[in-house]
Amino acid sequence: MNNKVLAILRGGWVLLRFIAVIFSSVATIISSLLPLFLFTSIPTGQLFWLFIFLAISAFAIHGVLTHAFNDYTDYRSGTDNYSPGILSGGSRVIQKGMFSLQTIRLLGIWFSVVLIILAILLLFFAQYKLTILLLIGIWGAASYSLPPFRFSYRPFLGEWFSLFPAILSLGIAGPWIILGTIPLWAYQNAVINALFCLAWVMVHHIPDLEADKRAIPKKRTTVVWFVDMFGLNYARFPALFYLLAVGLCTFWLGLERIWAAGVLFTITIFALVLVMKINVEDHQQVTIYEKALLFLAMITAICLGVFI
Repeated sequence: MNNKVLAILRGGWVLLRFIAVIFSSVATIISSLLPLFLFTSIPTGQLFWLFIFLAISAFAIHGVLTHAFNDYTDYRSGTDNYSPGILSGGSRVIQKGMFSLQTIRLLGIWFSVVLIILAILLLFFAQYKLTILLLIGIWGAASYSLPPFRFSYRPFLGEWFSLFPAILSLGIAGPWIILGTIPLWAYQNAVINALFCLAWVMVHHIPDLEADKRAIPKKRTTVVWFVDMFGLNYARFPALFYLLAVGLCTFWLGLERIWAAGVLFTITIFALVLVMKINVEDHQQVTIYEKALLFLAMITAICLGVFI
């Protein structure tokens, strides 16, 4: 019995993909709450519990629900079976025998049911903000991987209709819940962090190029679409595009947040140089550079939270 429980816990930990959640969802939460910790009189304890609440929500929806749906769909299409599986290729809990395909399917279904019931209860008790935020999270997880949408299998749609709104909503959640309004700096931080997340996710998709092409149905990520249209060297172009969008946000920050703009500009230049140097055929190198982008994303999130 104890061995079975340990096996379930071990599989659950692998499914969470801790690093991905920390450097995207949790980084965005930190970026949104740091200004409240540093520059307001809101009690620290209240902000701490808000952080814990949002972090648990991120791990529940991003770590469990999103990855369960994604693992299920990508296993059935075959792409995870062909993936080099360094950082890409899903959590691999099915391939490693930690969970069966049916278990992952049931986990996604029942967890969705629980979250939808929770959303209905929140609506009933007039917790409209929490209801909206929860529904956006559920939408992002389901629409990214499940038919009829399955946006991750369609160029541009996965990042813009699923990933971007999910990260953006996390970025505005803290200030919106505790202040009752969303300051401009919260919008700015949320948008920039979401765009940076899109950039490293595009790099994340590069090693899976051939695996995604062999999937049935074909997984036409934005990276695959650019390679099909323009050639292999353009695999890095989606990441460059989103990093350039991050860089343009320095003008949005402007003189009012000059230190934030300066840090963002510097980090963006460094990230652009990294992506330009990627050998898209070297999976090990792509993985190393992806890790570097993850750290740059976290540094960006923290600096945006400090310099408001």
